[in-house]
Amino acid sequence: MKKILLLFTLIFSSLTISAQYTEIINSKRPGFSESPYGVGTDVIQVEGGVFFGKSNSNETFAKTDPVGGTLFIRYGKFLEKLEINAKVTYQKNKLEFNNILTSSRNIKGISELTVGAKYLIYQQEFADKSKEIRSWKKRTAFDKKRLIPSVGVYLGVNTNFLGKDYKEDKLSPKGAILLQNDFSDRLVLLTNLIADKIGTDNRYYAYILTMTYAMNQRWSIFVENEGDFYKYKNDFQIGTGAAYLYSNDLQFDASIRANTNSDESAFVVGLGASWRFDRHQDKQIETDENGNKIKPKKRKRRGGFFSRLFKKKRP
Repeated sequence: MKKILLLFTLIFSSLTISAQYTEIINSKRPGFSESPYGVGTDVIQVEGGVFFGKSNSNETFAKTDPVGGTLFIRYGKFLEKLEINAKVTYQKNKLEFNNILTSSRNIKGISELTVGAKYLIYQQEFADKSKEIRSWKKRTAFDKKRLIPSVGVYLGVNTNFLGKDYKEDKLSPKGAILLQNDFSDRLVLLTNLIADKIGTDNRYYAYILTMTYAMNQRWSIFVENEGDFYKYKNDFQIGTGAAYLYSNDLQFDASIRANTNSDESAFVVGLGASWRFDRHQDKQIETDENGNKIKPKKRKRRGGFFSRLFKKKRP
């Protein structure tokens, strides 16, 4: 137990230093929200999964019973605070026509293909209270800075390379503000404010709130609330799930979601994994006793816990 507490202290004592790269994989799964932090330079990350669900709807035209898979590719290059990413979703739905007579048919194809980038604008930093030895009260007091989130922005484009049953009229932009509050070393709140398919008849605005808690070195759980606001209707859903850290570069996850709409009932189960190809390197500059530089040295960073919650900073 003492060794575990010591490891946590070593990780969190470095939070006052700025960087994006984390010791272990930083996945957005299994939640739908995104952190303002990227994967770090010279890192390729692949996050994928399958989903299947059952649903009923009273809408005239309704897409129900979704089955499919999602692939999210993230790449860090050029700038530490910049991430380039792409998302593709292939799915199958039952398309229902509900009128005097009810009819249905199956549709399938690529339903989403989005490319974009996100950038960390502001990173909140916290004091290292482990060095406070004179006052137990000050060492354990809540840091009010944790109420101010780190801030990132996302800009992307919804392409039109979709299946004929999901085809859009034209390309459309997507934008989001990404916020992250680290309320404690284990408890994190992600808030996303989204504007999607801007300039089209299908445009909508959304929010996603995700609370994540790390139970131990391997397991974390989350709860999530999402609201989508369309021109003629609003959709709300809640979700929960868990992630298991198998290694520094591999994570598995599972989740379940249900909507809270009065005219529709639906639940969706998801299973997935995230894998990281890590070639990130930090330059470490050694100095002598007088503070003079000796020589630069490259060091690959290893070790750590759930990076979505615990972000170790560069030395």
